[in-house]
Amino acid sequence: MKILVIEDEEPLRAEISEILGLEHFQVIAAENGRIGVQRAREHCPDLILCDVMMPEIDGHGVLTALRQHPATATIPLIFLTARASKTDLRQGMTLGADDYLAKPFTRRELLTAIDTQLHKRAVMQQQMQQQLDDLRGNITLALPHELHTPLAGIISMTELMIADYGSITPAEGLEMLEAIQVSAERLYRLTQNFLLYAELELIANDSTRLAALQHAASSSIADRVIAAVARQTAKQAGRLADLQLSLQPAVAPLAEAKLRKIVEEILDNAFKFSLSGMAVQVFCHAHPFCLTVVDRGRGMTAEQIASIGAYMQFHRKLYEQQGAGLGLIIAKRITELHGGALLIDSTPHQQTTVRVMFDPKID
Repeated sequence: MKILVIEDEEPLRAEISEILGLEHFQVIAAENGRIGVQRAREHCPDLILCDVMMPEIDGHGVLTALRQHPATATIPLIFLTARASKTDLRQGMTLGADDYLAKPFTRRELLTAIDTQLHKRAVMQQQMQQQLDDLRGNITLALPHELHTPLAGIISMTELMIADYGSITPAEGLEMLEAIQVSAERLYRLTQNFLLYAELELIANDSTRLAALQHAASSSIADRVIAAVARQTAKQAGRLADLQLSLQPAVAPLAEAKLRKIVEEILDNAFKFSLSGMAVQVFCHAHPFCLTVVDRGRGMTAEQIASIGAYMQFHRKLYEQQGAGLGLIIAKRITELHGGALLIDSTPHQQTTVRVMFDPKID
């Protein structure tokens, strides 16, 4: 385990280094904030101990610099400070500090604070690894099936048309072509969603691209867009009779294409996971803007809502459902990247409500 000690007082820096060395930690020392930031980026330590009052760059400046760099953004940091007022604590925690040690501190206090943060990081890494394993499992389960099924449909229909070219009637040929078109559109949507989700994740993890997206964000006449997309999605699902619209004139703080995608994915889920004859209600409110979709289908548990992610589908084998599990997370990502929030409230087998909200104070 590597620990970086950023402390401008040489005696204290040496004492801490000696204590940590005796505990078999690999110690990296820095005598000021500027050098500390540099060494953190060079060595990527498992934990950082950082003084607050230092020349050149103080502890708060160090923390700000580290949190802005992807390689150092998640490294636990414990402040060492002779100042421990509520204002100082609040400022440090707001910037992302993990703990404080007030000078002077004992050897036990130092090691306890370190052990606590290293344990927390180990737990977080285990959770992240589990999420990664779940993601791999979901991709392995969903993606090959979703790619294979429409491709198989296209290939089988074209082979049949070629084999029976001289004998099929125009009506039979048209039916086959329509089946090919359905499979092709399904495959096209899958690849488009796959690429879009990858792009959204890149934007979310790139502050420059995120700022550019938010700066370029325009507005759209929400009620018109929602009505058009809702009717189109309901028609494709054969559920026009189940669609109920209650839309106030409203403006959404994002481009029309992005709003269309959000509405399309939420409504696609609402129709997919509810039965024909069950109403799907769509509401639009202004000041602040809020889109609400309510269905009375299968629903989700609180645990399922908390674990929504890419390629995540629940009870896929039980219900033999289509889709790669990207729709809802794409809608959520688009909303969040534009400063909004997507909230889900659901009671299994009773009702699911999805809300997309934008607070005017945020925009």
